[in-house]
Amino acid sequence: MNVIQELLGSLGTAFLHLLIQPYYYIAIIFIALYYRRQVALERKLIHVKLHSWGQETWRTVWSGLVMGLVVSIAAILLGVSLSGTAVACIWVVSIVLSLLRVRYLCFAYSIGLLGVIQFILSFFPNALHSGTVGNITTAIREMDIPALLVLAALLHMAEALLARRQGAKLATPLFLKGKRGMVVGGYQLQAFWPLPLFLLIPSGAGTMDLPWQPLLGGGLGIVSLPVIIGFSEMTQGMLPGRKAARTSGRLLIYSIVLLGLSLLASWWSPLTLLAALAAIVLHEGLSWYSALEERSISPIFVHPPRGRKVLAVLPGSPGQELGILPGEILLKVNGVLLTDAAQLHEALRMNPAFCKLEVLNREGESKYLQSPIYDGDHHQLGIILVPETDGAITAEAKPSSIFSIIAMKTGTRSRNLPDGRLKRNKAAETKKESTEG
Repeated sequence: MNVIQELLGSLGTAFLHLLIQPYYYIAIIFIALYYRRQVALERKLIHVKLHSWGQETWRTVWSGLVMGLVVSIAAILLGVSLSGTAVACIWVVSIVLSLLRVRYLCFAYSIGLLGVIQFILSFFPNALHSGTVGNITTAIREMDIPALLVLAALLHMAEALLARRQGAKLATPLFLKGKRGMVVGGYQLQAFWPLPLFLLIPSGAGTMDLPWQPLLGGGLGIVSLPVIIGFSEMTQGMLPGRKAARTSGRLLIYSIVLLGLSLLASWWSPLTLLAALAAIVLHEGLSWYSALEERSISPIFVHPPRGRKVLAVLPGSPGQELGILPGEILLKVNGVLLTDAAQLHEALRMNPAFCKLEVLNREGESKYLQSPIYDGDHHQLGIILVPETDGAITAEAKPSSIFSIIAMKTGTRSRNLPDGRLKRNKAAETKKESTEG
């Protein structure tokens, strides 16, 4: 009973430390800024917002809290341990890496890199033992890298589950420059979740044994570690749900492989460097393979000769209530065969109170829909069409940088129109972005 009381008391102390340390709040602020930028990008491209940055931030916070507790329980049962100084080391490395690319804000990279640094420090056992630098190097030397890589594997399992469940809902429709210079539709699937973790302290002097035999050691006591997990994908050739499912499956395979290598490294320490390098290299391989896959398939969000393809549908709009889905084709509206985007609005105005639609679903089968139109409804029933091939504004076909997120830069570009003029010059575009932000 005393052991359980001590463990619960340590958990309460760790929770208080979580509330007073800045890392968890930095994570939430970063995520809120990202979703604010996402809304600004949607307004820039499609002139309406598909998401609410407040709601999406809250969704990721509570789902991250639930998943953090699940990962914490698994990590405590396995005996994953971490010191307070090591928490700071991991976060500093993660923040530095995120300045290079946002997707490097991943504990597989930071822990893997710390594992490589620990291996290098092992060749200099008598160096760097005094002062602040000495405290840092001592903390790195004492890190249980295999156990932390097990934690990274558990975090990627959580990431895979969240990507499968929420990835498609958080996708942002984009207007992208295609391979031949024409504008095509696409989606950015990028999401982040803040997870508050509670881990055991390293076993040793001043710590009691746990009431069970953990696989990876760890002493009686708990320290808090807030983390950010997330994924970033972009697609022109798949529907968001399919892309999210495929990404989720690959992340799950990655996490299982990393978990196996990490457990082997905890049993035989010479494998630690291999596991640390695998955490980085295999994760980079996922990004490389996804980009290669996208280059090898044709864009699907392009208009057919007859009809206009749907890129997205606004939540709560008449289009959503009718069951219209991204990737379907609006063939006729009030009997008018659509051959350009302007015809949709004109055809709807033929009968301001009611509309009849002929839609080709994703399997190429026709379905006939009808709906009343009320005052205040979106002028296109909440349907966002694929851009025309000569569209004037496109988004960058690359993940966001941390600087663009903080500065609310949407990364949109104006293209040269057929007559050589720019629809908006760069200065006016920048001014409008800052106003919207």
